[in-house]
Amino acid sequence: MLEVLFNPMISLIILSLAILLDILYPLHKGILLKLHPVHTCYVLALKLAKPYATKAYGVLIWFICILIHLAPFTIFLQVFFMYFKYPWVALLWLIAVSWILKTCFSIRLLIDIGVNVYKCSIKGDWSGARYWTQQIVRRDVYKLDEEHVLSACIESIAESLVDGFVSPLFYYSLFSVWGSLIQRLANTLDGAIGFKTPELREIGWFSAKMDTILNFIPARLTALYIILSSLILGYNWRNALRIYFRDKSKTVSINAGHPMSAMAGALGVRLEKIGCYGLGDSLKPLEPYDVIKAIKIAMLVIAIHIMLTVMLIVLTHIVYLMLL
Repeated sequence: MLEVLFNPMISLIILSLAILLDILYPLHKGILLKLHPVHTCYVLALKLAKPYATKAYGVLIWFICILIHLAPFTIFLQVFFMYFKYPWVALLWLIAVSWILKTCFSIRLLIDIGVNVYKCSIKGDWSGARYWTQQIVRRDVYKLDEEHVLSACIESIAESLVDGFVSPLFYYSLFSVWGSLIQRLANTLDGAIGFKTPELREIGWFSAKMDTILNFIPARLTALYIILSSLILGYNWRNALRIYFRDKSKTVSINAGHPMSAMAGALGVRLEKIGCYGLGDSLKPLEPYDVIKAIKIAMLVIAIHIMLTVMLIVLTHIVYLMLL
């Protein structure tokens, strides 16, 4: 099975199908939502979590949630692979693997939400703009003024590029679908229990740390993509580079500041989470069209990363053959 999954042609077919599935079906509903690994992992983590539990228990939760999702998936693939010689089984196998990979990243949904925020804001429908922004932001955007709503949206577009796309495909290119799935589950566990509240500080420490480790390289890679994209699109890439080096460490998270500061510099705006950080300089006021500019950068980042992923898949295959 490993020989097939690490075959560059098969890997690229799976990647292409996963992207197509994401475009055709961006928002999971009904039974497909209930079976979605992000949903099931999130629910399981909350059920297992105990307020004020120890770090050791937090480590146990992490491994339980990861293994409970990886084991059935691996067994399923192996059983299907036993009958891979039959064309219809091979096709089902490819679709199943592609679907799992599709659940590990999101392209269209993020872009659609950004476009909806823009459409609502230019019509003056700030209730609608706040609703759509809240779909990708943890903070309560209903308490924010209009400019900070736009800021929250753009920040999340930049940050979501890391854990929602660049990171899953980065690990896919190295470890096939298992890499993407582990990264996505780790990110989900951080979102479920990785908070610094008194109740979850100890139990969520390991989940938060693992998410930080897994996104360390992708976060910095995404910042470079954003700067390169701003150059290609004719935006202020020099300011993006300057702000990136100046503000990348201003966030509590050692990863989040990288893509967000690069985006702030590229757009020439100040992105601010009140009481937490301010990234970039106010070269101009934030306006709705800045969301569209952020989306254009995001789409180019996605295209560049897909090309890098293809190259890494081929390189990984060469390494894999050398190790056999």
